[in-house]
Amino acid sequence: MKKEVEKTKEEHVTPWSVEGAIDYERLIQQFGTQKLSPEIKKELSENILVRRGFYYSHRNFDKAFREQKEGKSFFLYTGRAPSGPMHIGHLFSFMITKFLQDKYDVNVYIQIPDEEKFFVKQDLSLKDVDHWVDDNMREIIALGFDPDKTFIFTNREYVRHMYTKACEIAKKINLSKAKAVFGFDNQTNIGLIFYPAMQMVPTFFEKGMCVIPAGIDQDPYWRIQRDLAESIGGRKASQLHSKFFPPLQGVDGKMSTRGNSDGTLFLSDTADIVKKKINKFAFSGGQATLEEHRKKGGNTSIDVSFQWLSIFFEQDDKKLEKMKKEYESGKMTSGELKGVLIEKLNSFLKHHQEEKEKAKSKIQTFMHTGKLAKEMWNKNF
Repeated sequence: MKKEVEKTKEEHVTPWSVEGAIDYERLIQQFGTQKLSPEIKKELSENILVRRGFYYSHRNFDKAFREQKEGKSFFLYTGRAPSGPMHIGHLFSFMITKFLQDKYDVNVYIQIPDEEKFFVKQDLSLKDVDHWVDDNMREIIALGFDPDKTFIFTNREYVRHMYTKACEIAKKINLSKAKAVFGFDNQTNIGLIFYPAMQMVPTFFEKGMCVIPAGIDQDPYWRIQRDLAESIGGRKASQLHSKFFPPLQGVDGKMSTRGNSDGTLFLSDTADIVKKKINKFAFSGGQATLEEHRKKGGNTSIDVSFQWLSIFFEQDDKKLEKMKKEYESGKMTSGELKGVLIEKLNSFLKHHQEEKEKAKSKIQTFMHTGKLAKEMWNKNF
């Protein structure tokens, strides 16, 4: 039976929270970003996340790759705030970062802010955070970043190299602006109020332009960075913005580790758990009965299994189009569509989990002993 659609929540998008049915065109207007141009789409056409429209907006990326062709290299920056296990939606910013590193042969800086979620979540201890740091780093390393051109660092360890620049940044941001951009109020602790300055420091790690692949909800950080960058001797950052990877229960909002985990597929989930979650919780665009489905067909725009396949897990464009036609005509059932997704997910996760296990021995290379890591430990910003 098809589940009843819950009443759509009002759209709410901040760096800390995403809820409701998202109007991506409106967010472009609200944040003042630009759609990916035909030139950018062509430049990045071999990447499925771009080709399928998951990455859809940008700030100055066209300038970054043109400078790259002129011999003025950009660099990449992304990160992960550890507070629990990573889910499938967490990987996409790292996937496109790895693609860009391979395509342009550039450095990647991965910040592990091991204080941010401690400030955000009242019930989270630093001991809890530390428990997840290595686990989350291994999930990232498993994607295959170049160890000579990738530096992974935790804020609490690397802070003495960053703090001077963080002070310069913090002095440029008054409380009024911080409240307006991040939604801080009188209950916000002063640790979280200072944290955005730390997050902006890596945008100054090199003289070239910094490119940040991230969800569009993170754009407010970088609007502030662009306002102040040149006044402290840096460059305005460039961004590639993604849409939100939907939870299992429906296409509204984004997958989260908070609340009901039934809507979340973790990178550590076994094949049996994946099968159970998809079959039980993945929202269907099919009809209430098989007879009605055969007659009317399914709605791929609200079917979570199809949306997940179209974002990444079905790599073959022709196969995806065939599934779309067959599902919308009623020839393919919701159960059959879920079966395709389960097979694709389990194949992906099996490989990823194997690579994560191998990553145990690589952490120190990315943090301390690799070529770029050594260079960074001899720098102060």
